[in-house]
Amino acid sequence: MTETTNDSTVELTNCTWTDVETALDDGRRTAIVAVGSVEQHGPHLPLIMDTLAGDELARRIAEKLGDALAAPTIRPGCSGHHMEFPGTITIPATTLMDLIRAYCESLDEHGFEHIALVPTHGGNFAPVNTVAPEVAREVDANVIELADLSNLMELQNEGLRAGGVEYQEDVIHAGAAETAMVLAVDEGLVRTDELEVGHEDEISVSRLLSEGFKTITENGVLGDPREGTAEAGEEILDAIATAYAEWIEAERDAI
Repeated sequence: MTETTNDSTVELTNCTWTDVETALDDGRRTAIVAVGSVEQHGPHLPLIMDTLAGDELARRIAEKLGDALAAPTIRPGCSGHHMEFPGTITIPATTLMDLIRAYCESLDEHGFEHIALVPTHGGNFAPVNTVAPEVAREVDANVIELADLSNLMELQNEGLRAGGVEYQEDVIHAGAAETAMVLAVDEGLVRTDELEVGHEDEISVSRLLSEGFKTITENGVLGDPREGTAEAGEEILDAIATAYAEWIEAERDAI
């Protein structure tokens, strides 16, 4: 795995069509597609948090691979369990899967040989895992789904610890880990005067998805966002990007 320096041309939307043509000719035939959301993240984080994380992770993964491009993050996502909070925008799972299919078909037609799907919002994991095998049978490209929610949350907690934050989050949403990530990317987006502790007891993801966040947490927060730091956020983003880049390389080598 060859890690490159920060290069704006790693982002597909910053390229011209001739840039992309040249990149493909030069062997940059892996596309990273994050799948984000537009949904509430407590009173202190922007609605675009999951998409912000998707943009950042796709770019970092592409840079670590050295032969990839970061496609624009898909948004919105499947956020019905957040709809009691104003501003949340949700789409049906079938619509999200159609979007993913269209993305993959487009990238495949242009000559990308590997397409990595990276969901950054919990409600998107099931649709990604459902549609990825279907799309893989329909296109020539190798479709790689990095859609293990437990693994993602484990990496986020590992990043917190690596950043000196001794705080474990059972289910991650708008708490220490995600606040840390936004602080690392753009601290001006975090309303530090609005940091509030949310639900801290154990809770299952399935209950959150079926009953909705409002039944669990009035402010939309799980955990304690006050524990998040920019240093921990950097560790989290690097841990995820490194692990995912290695995962993609292993999947490519297995073909």
